[in-house]
Amino acid sequence: MKLLLLLVSFGLCSAQYNPNTRAGRTSIVHLFEWRWDDIAAECERFLGPNGFGGVQISPPSENIVLNNPWRPWYQRYQPISNNLCSRSGNHQQLQDMVTRCNNVGVYIYADVVINHMCGGGGGAGTHSACGSYFNANTKDFPAVPYSGWDFNDGKCRTGSGEIENYNDPYQVRDCRLVGLLDLALENEYVRGKTVDYLNSLISIGLAGFRIDAAKHMWPGDLKIITDRVQNLNTRWFAGGTRPFIFQEVIDLGGEAISYNEYLGIGRITEFKYGAKLGSVIRKWNGEKLSYLRNWGEGWGFMASNRALVFVDNHDNQRGHGAGGASILTFFDARLYKMGVGFMLAHPYGFTRIMSSFRWPRNWVNGKDVNEWIGPPSYSDGSTKPVPINADGTCGDDWVCEHRWRQIKNMAIFRNVVDGQPFSNWWDNGSNQVAFGRGNRGFIVFNNDDWYLDATLYTGLPAGTYCDVISGQKQGSSCTGRQIGVGNDGYARFQISNNDEDPFAAIHVDARL
Repeated sequence: MKLLLLLVSFGLCSAQYNPNTRAGRTSIVHLFEWRWDDIAAECERFLGPNGFGGVQISPPSENIVLNNPWRPWYQRYQPISNNLCSRSGNHQQLQDMVTRCNNVGVYIYADVVINHMCGGGGGAGTHSACGSYFNANTKDFPAVPYSGWDFNDGKCRTGSGEIENYNDPYQVRDCRLVGLLDLALENEYVRGKTVDYLNSLISIGLAGFRIDAAKHMWPGDLKIITDRVQNLNTRWFAGGTRPFIFQEVIDLGGEAISYNEYLGIGRITEFKYGAKLGSVIRKWNGEKLSYLRNWGEGWGFMASNRALVFVDNHDNQRGHGAGGASILTFFDARLYKMGVGFMLAHPYGFTRIMSSFRWPRNWVNGKDVNEWIGPPSYSDGSTKPVPINADGTCGDDWVCEHRWRQIKNMAIFRNVVDGQPFSNWWDNGSNQVAFGRGNRGFIVFNNDDWYLDATLYTGLPAGTYCDVISGQKQGSSCTGRQIGVGNDGYARFQISNNDEDPFAAIHVDARL
């Protein structure tokens, strides 16, 4: 009987590493701060047809409203209730979006904030996304309801009540993170309310969760909560399917808390990935692309089947949340496309693509003082819709990196080569590298300051291929350059260091 229970427990746990995407769909995209109506439309018109597996959405729970009408993005991470109501839309709009996206095979993953409520100095009243009353001063959140009994202040061992030392795991998990009221997740009542919230999302068809601030919660509490969450909705998922869990655990080494403590719960966001890749592509400290031959576990990363990877996220593209100045973002478009292209071609980890909004950067003493700015909004603070231009790009300061031809085509590349081994590595000892994915895809990068002209073994069948970086296959022709693969599997690649995009990629579905 004990062995049976152990096996059942292992099965539940291991299932939560599975992203639950449809077969042949291998990446998700974070549509940061998009409205639910816009996400639904994007699933139907773009994400579904181009093989994206899912969308990470911004926190759907009701949050405090700060600095009206200049509502910062981070107010979404300060909940005041578990009501499914935010500036992205109401409960009905959320349900409609999930249904429409699921129906075209694009599944939804909610960013959930369960470590804390809003900041302790958030005052009292109804300045919340949908008008629910709360009093942060007295820790009164009647819409949940939570009261002063449900928070960790009595356990915190610092005089300020704040985290003062990240090398003390008790402080990190029992004290306030930047003033946010820390929930007592060992409290059975709080656990129950948290499970109810997660189940309310699963019931409408979500496929999983990003758990915000996971390292600020005790892994034992998280394990109990995630194990109690119900299976996914059988309208879209096979019976017994567990939600995909991926946890924000920032572990760059050197702190008391390790990602290893959370591996029994679900996947982990591998923050070292984007930080290291950015340093290499920027060629900092003598780093070279040729060093990436053993990329992945060989660089000290966690096991591939436990990692969720990304070039940037909504935090570190703003200069905080781990990674520092090495992080590549849409502001460095040329390098960024190479970074995302490498991530999507390489087999390590489960990949998430960032889709951002633009803000006016203003550097003061090495800090962007505008990083707080919320999504494109009207004068009343409501979020603007995402307009799609005639050329497929987005307007009104929505960046939509996932729509950039190079990134969209590399997401397709990853689908085409799924399951194929990393193969046929080549490098020039510097910053020109190439590698394949079995006999289905091949990619070449030139990040040197000189021309690349090399004949390389691709492992692909003979034929004429469309480079999916400079263009793509359209009918019986290519909109970009053509690359011929001979009967021996070799192809000649010529890439200028001055090209707009100094890399090229081919795959079997782009063969003429």
